[in-house]
Amino acid sequence: MVEEERYLLELVRDLHLNPVRAHVVPELRALARYPWSGHRALLGTGPRPWQDTATILAHFGPTRRRALAAYRAFVAAGLPQGRRPEFQGGGLIRSLGGWAAVPAPRRSGARGPADARILGTADFVAAIRREASDPPGGWRPSRVPLATLAARLAASVGVTVPALVGGTQTHAVVTARQLLGYVWVELLGRRASDLARAVGQTQGNVSWAARRGAVHAARWHAHLPAWCR
Repeated sequence: MVEEERYLLELVRDLHLNPVRAHVVPELRALARYPWSGHRALLGTGPRPWQDTATILAHFGPTRRRALAAYRAFVAAGLPQGRRPEFQGGGLIRSLGGWAAVPAPRRSGARGPADARILGTADFVAAIRREASDPPGGWRPSRVPLATLAARLAASVGVTVPALVGGTQTHAVVTARQLLGYVWVELLGRRASDLARAVGQTQGNVSWAARRGAVHAARWHAHLPAWCR
């Protein structure tokens, strides 16, 4: 999620310059013909009907001709800047090992919230998190024990608890394990270290699985109240 007014165009430029910076294409001119980039679609050299180019170009000028000229100049001006770490999302949660660790640096004086899924100012991130903290339907996450949560989640996904907490690597089990990490760490705000001990993984692996679990959460959203009550 991106705060449009402040970050959208900078993010578009940063992403589209990646093939040049990585030397996948030799120069900016070649980027206009590179098929695996939205830059080509914006220029019209490789149209993609599904890509919303009009919204981006509208930021650069009232006509397509003027917008394209301004967009080309904007992208070219960004090439000497190199990689922009501020456009990679919030890194605080990754570096600390999960949401449970966030309050500590705030008490020590660190300013502003962070979330690797949201790119924007501190106020924007805080507003999105407030909106997301009240799940639809009015339910509230509880202090459900890990064993209970694992059993409920495993039954819903169609795997066994031993497989979920063991070393099985089927697609269904990996999905369930990532969902468990997401619910436990990101949604319930519980300690990644506790889950790591229970499933015999490192805290880093659990934190990574929790972030990956966010990808699956939308599909299983209707089950969250039953898992977490």
